[in-house]
Amino acid sequence: MKLIVTEKDTAARKIAGILGGNQVKKDTYYKIPIYTFVNGLDGDGEYTCIGLKGHILQLEYPEEYSDWRKVEPKELIDAELIKAPSAKAVVRALKKTAKDADHLTIATDYDREGELIGLEAMKQAIEANPDLKKDVKRARYSALTPEEVKRAFSELSELSLPLALAGEARQDIDLIWGATLTRFMSLATSRLGNQFLSVGRVQSPTLGLIVERELERRAFRPEPYWQIFAELNSSQGEFTARHKTDRFKVADEADAALVRAQAAGTGTVIGTRSTRKKHKPPPPFNTTAYTKAATALGFSAARAIRLAEDLYLDGYISYPRTDNTVYPPSLDLREILTELRSSNDLASAATELLGRKQLTPTRGKKQTTDHPPIYPVGVPGPGDLRDDAHWKIWFLVARRFLATLGDEAVSESNRLELSIGEEPFVVTGSKVVEAGWMAWYPYSRSKDAEVPRLEEGESVDVQRVFKEDKETQPPGRYGQGKLIELMEENGLGTKATRHSIIQNLYDRGYIRNTPVEPTETGIAMIKALEDYASHVSKPDMTAELEREMSAIAEGNMTKEQVVDRSRELLHSAYESLEKNKEALAEVIVKGIQEDKLMGPCPNCGKQLRIIRSKKTKKRFVGCEGYPECSTTYPLPQRGNVMSMGKICPHCNTPLVKVIVPRRRPWKLCLDPECPSKEEYKKKRAGKRKAS
Repeated sequence: MKLIVTEKDTAARKIAGILGGNQVKKDTYYKIPIYTFVNGLDGDGEYTCIGLKGHILQLEYPEEYSDWRKVEPKELIDAELIKAPSAKAVVRALKKTAKDADHLTIATDYDREGELIGLEAMKQAIEANPDLKKDVKRARYSALTPEEVKRAFSELSELSLPLALAGEARQDIDLIWGATLTRFMSLATSRLGNQFLSVGRVQSPTLGLIVERELERRAFRPEPYWQIFAELNSSQGEFTARHKTDRFKVADEADAALVRAQAAGTGTVIGTRSTRKKHKPPPPFNTTAYTKAATALGFSAARAIRLAEDLYLDGYISYPRTDNTVYPPSLDLREILTELRSSNDLASAATELLGRKQLTPTRGKKQTTDHPPIYPVGVPGPGDLRDDAHWKIWFLVARRFLATLGDEAVSESNRLELSIGEEPFVVTGSKVVEAGWMAWYPYSRSKDAEVPRLEEGESVDVQRVFKEDKETQPPGRYGQGKLIELMEENGLGTKATRHSIIQNLYDRGYIRNTPVEPTETGIAMIKALEDYASHVSKPDMTAELEREMSAIAEGNMTKEQVVDRSRELLHSAYESLEKNKEALAEVIVKGIQEDKLMGPCPNCGKQLRIIRSKKTKKRFVGCEGYPECSTTYPLPQRGNVMSMGKICPHCNTPLVKVIVPRRRPWKLCLDPECPSKEEYKKKRAGKRKAS
């Protein structure tokens, strides 16, 4: 019997169906699905395919290091690490199938993480059946399509030990840094249990980027400026022009220009200009570009990746974790277009492209050989996808693919220059005159702004001239898509981990809202690290370790060298933190206390604060105006509660987020009698009744 091991059950079921056709039999070992079939690619023999649940082994410290209060955090830096089964039923099922196997094929996802999962599975299988060591192969595929899977199993290769060890080095380093610094910070601030303070090798410098931008915003001092506009009427209709001096920085100058323009009853066109600009089609999607585009549609980075993974496992898009932005020559573009022609919404574009003699796709700056860029591999029919979110993402990927094969778009910019009371005014606008690729990929197309077609010397009637008082604005906060771009630029994390790092910052209460805003705890954490161990909060050290982990994958460094190097860096950081333990704790605790402020009291306007009762030990929200103001609100007794910095429009109380480990965070307002909660209860009741 030949054993095939995949990363998830969905992939196992898909691969078994492709290789076994209608001859697949499903069974279960220890409640884990097993798929058997005969007459595979080699024409004979029996195959068994089993899907794991990601990592089946968990990296951890030995039991003697488990008591936070009895073990000094610095002891964790050089402590031995062990691996224990994290999915015991899966391991048992894998070993049971391995006993009867005479060949093993690892078919996990092809990247560092997948190679490590494959290595873990191989070791467990060989432990159950040592003879398997003689015959282990690797199937590498980029899409769960019949053509790609059959190709992969007809071109079996070897498991890449360097790639797996690079993934294992990341596991070791992240656990050592995370466990050591998290315990130190939590003990220093007396934040134990569910309230522990998380610190991470990649997480902390990512938070540092967010905090740096927030401090720039706080340091920003707005400056006043004035803009002047004129509402005009012409032979082509009404329009609005602005003064050629876009921003007046001196009020008297703005007032003088306003008076002169207001005194004029008419204006004159003194110049026209029209220019055209070509817009090249976008490059193919890699993980970063895809995530940025998906977050622009309103999805969080973590959800965008989950949706893409679902579509990949269901056989509708290629592997979504890739740095590549260049289609390989082996990719059959016409075959993909032929498939897309069966989609009603995309049939016209696919047919047009198929009619061309030559297809010339765009090329991005990054080219790798592990996986192609993200592209559609199948067309879902009505009811095939799980919900509207999956449809939105599939269309995003499919339309991006079409756009990479499209023509340049052309926009036309028009400008009118006018004289009103001898004051110069302008009108500018732009519109797409040749849609090209934008007709198929509308996501990045801006709205057309028309400019009246007037001739030089033509007069216009002045309806109104007015001034607007404005202020310069601070730099904007980062959206999740932009943040992932910055992480990539700074060497923080990988395509497979960046979205989860951002989500962890949300879950731990260090950031909130979209665009991303740090909490006071998050700001205090970075301030403390920058003061006493700056390389923990800066990207340089993390980026260096990322390069060294890549060197492991390339065979230029050993895992031991890189892990030992990381331990040296951590020892240095720890010494500095330990020397300044009390000062560091003071900074962080102050930030935590500020985050206990929930917002203004709707009754007296003073601050609401989280309070813990001395008698019952239960927490609640009370007003700082007590005893004059006795406003109080109940709170959930589990989880971390943080202010959202927003007010409920229904009851005028602050909105908060509740974060409980291993559960999805949820939002609520403080007033238990809020009308919005009644509406929510009715909706839930209606759904239960309907089901």
